Amino acid sequence: MLRPVPSALDGDGDGTMQPQQNEQLVVALRQTARELAGRRSIRDLEETLRQIVVSAVQTVPGVDAGSISMTQDGRVETRHPTSAEIGKLDQVQSELHEGPCIDAIEEPPPSGLVVAHDFAGADAERWPRFAPRAVEAGFRALMSTQLSADGRMRAALNLYSATPDAFDDDARTMAGLFGVQASLLLYGSSTATNLQRAVDSRDLIGQAKGILMERFKVDDDAAFQMLVRSSQETNMKLTAVAQWLATSVATGQGTGDAQGL
Repeated sequence: MLRPVPSALDGDGDGTMQPQQNEQLVVALRQTARELAGRRSIRDLEETLRQIVVSAVQTVPGVDAGSISMTQDGRVETRHPTSAEIGKLDQVQSELHEGPCIDAIEEPPPSGLVVAHDFAGADAERWPRFAPRAVEAGFRALMSTQLSADGRMRAALNLYSATPDAFDDDARTMAGLFGVQASLLLYGSSTATNLQRAVDSRDLIGQAKGILMERFKVDDDAAFQMLVRSSQETNMKLTAVAQWLATSVATGQGTGDAQGL
């Protein structure tokens, strides 16, 4: 797994990245992208999320732990935390509705990056309820980067550090660029997943129509209308009706029941 080369990321002390550092940053991001894309199929959303966290923690300087927060049914839930403690801290942010990850998801700045430099310092006033919980857990700094390429999926990459002021300009730049890269991977994974679901639904409905066409000697359009009518009368989704029919026939339980379609 990729790890940053310290000499290439240390800088010259004035916050300015030198040409060699810029090149190293590009190399690091490209290698991380190859690792993320090559692990498993991009359709595997959860594996993509896990690899984003692992690669970010091992790539961005100063980071000790990480996770991804995503909105689910109106709540912010944590995904693939690198430790149980991080999962608990993400949950605290969700329950309090306060913290860098909440800001990055709901009200991100133009850069998409929200940084807490020291929860025991000035940031204690910015997040008065969450900050003491983070310090109690042993973490003093946190960067949350918005992960969103299309506005539909709301998520943030959370990078924790036990050291105050751990994230210098280079680390913040790398986290921001990593967030952009991860957003595109996440978008690709989500899009591929949705496309696969659409293909699976089409195939399932086609299978159900074939069953009806053979059993009732009707054409394609009539079979589809039978499915639609059954969906409306049972208040079930069309794909659920198709799944029921296909499963019933496959298990030998649908001979009598199918007559009700």
